[in-house]
Order: sequence, then structure tokens, then C-alpha cells
Amino acid sequence: MRIITGSARGAKLETLDGLDTRPTAERVKEAVFSMIQFEIDGKRVLDLFAGSGQMGLEALSRGAQKATFVDANREATDIVKNNAKKTGLFERSVVLNTDYKSFIRGNAGRGKYDIVFLDPPYQSDFVEDAILRLQRADMLEEGCVIVCESDRKEPFSVEGLNVRRHARYGKVFVTVLEKSSAEEE
Repeated sequence: MRIITGSARGAKLETLDGLDTRPTAERVKEAVFSMIQFEIDGKRVLDLFAGSGQMGLEALSRGAQKATFVDANREATDIVKNNAKKTGLFERSVVLNTDYKSFIRGNAGRGKYDIVFLDPPYQSDFVEDAILRLQRADMLEEGCVIVCESDRKEPFSVEGLNVRRHARYGKVFVTVLEKSSAEEE
């Protein structure tokens, strides 16, 4: 696993051992970033269920202003910190070892994100729950792009968000949602 392009291009990233996490495959990551490549520069990114942090670090490498990485697994957040240091992106990273509900509850109204990566354990209802919590906490900027990775054949549908794209990559499905602007509502 490596950073595809940008300031940290080619940097190899550590991952967690075992089956507790499932790193995003290279071709899925490449597809996701080709979908959002012109929306990254200067943006604030949230990598919820961060795992190794590869999605947020890729965004930072491509010019995102800042990335917040959240994972409930201490070993995962240690790996995110190591990867952020190895890539030279640590200064623009905030790494938090907490579950997504506690993070959202504790940060409600304190800041908004332009891009959100959601890749929770498959077979969970965490994607919809996290999105609804982020909306209620007013943490999604107008036009926010939410990238959801899952094993779900149908796209996620959440009020106030438009499905921009839903695609299959082997066994993985990616749904890209966008928060509609006030003018569109």
C-alpha cells in the first residue's frame, strides 16, 4: 500500500495485521481519487474509521489543508501517526483514538469538513448512522463530498445528500454523496 501521487508520492504505508481492518484496495483508491481529484486542494478532510489513514493521507498528499483521522482501535491510530510522520504530512494531521459517536458528539459545531471518508466494518449500519450524526452536529460544509466504501449493492440514500456516483470494484461498492447547497434545497 502506497501514496499514489502528490507530495508524498510513492511512500509505502503500514497497515494493521490481522483481519480487524480491511485496507482500501489500490484500484478502489485510484478510482475514488479520480472522482474527486479537483475538489481536494485546500479542503478539510475527515477520515472516520481511519484504519491505516491511507485515504486521508492521500488527500493531504494531493493538497488538502488538514485531515482528521478517527479510529477506535489504538493500534490503528498509532499506525496512522507513523504513516503521517513517514509521509511528512503529520503537521497537517489530527489523529484521535476514539469511536465515531464520541468524536461527533464532542466536536459538534466546532468545525466543518469538505470531504469525509467512511469505511467502517462491513455488515454494520455505521455509514448511515455516522452521516446522520454528522448532519445533526452541523459538521458537513455546503457541497461536502462523502465517500462511502461498503459491500452494499445499493447506494446509500440520506436526506439532504445527493448520490453523485455509485460504482462496483470487485466485491467493494463505493457511493459518493454530496451535500446539496442551500440554493438547491
